[in-house]
Amino acid sequence: MTTLADRPNTALLVVDVQNAALERAHERDAVVANVGSLVEQARLDGVPVVWVQHSDEQLARGSDAWQIVSELSPGDAEPLVEKSYGDSFDDTTLETVLSGLGVGRLVVVGAQTDWCVRSTPHGALARGYDATLVSDAHTTEDQTEWGAPPPDKVIAHTNLYWTYQSAPGRTTGTVDSSDVDFRGMS
Repeated sequence: MTTLADRPNTALLVVDVQNAALERAHERDAVVANVGSLVEQARLDGVPVVWVQHSDEQLARGSDAWQIVSELSPGDAEPLVEKSYGDSFDDTTLETVLSGLGVGRLVVVGAQTDWCVRSTPHGALARGYDATLVSDAHTTEDQTEWGAPPPDKVIAHTNLYWTYQSAPGRTTGTVDSSDVDFRGMS
């Protein structure tokens, strides 16, 4: 269980599901559909959905590339955290948002697997959160021309890696989107 006192709640953390991040993503449509289903389920179960949106020198805030993909849409009352680093906690309001919601457990989905999706659960774990990565609700693009493995291997390795992470007093792991049970986590 989380090491954060008085934080019994779970939140769905949707990381960088933006046009640029998903433009050439591996199995893009299936991942977006899985994220959408999880967002709907979280809303039905009364679980907070927290959105994270990246901007930097290559991804200009307000540009079409920066926008969240058209298939997904943050609700009016759902927090949107803007970031400029891989870890969604670094130099953002995410910790304040989660604290205000009493959240100590995160279910993480989004893009890109080998950047922000990998950094954010680590950031959560280091800060005392429980963190579950949804194995079929994150993706990345092909980076093989720069020496990376193919995207399906990056995703599989990240899932394997996160399945066996551990830290004192915290839980981690992976789960398929069809097996996410927000009620059982809260």
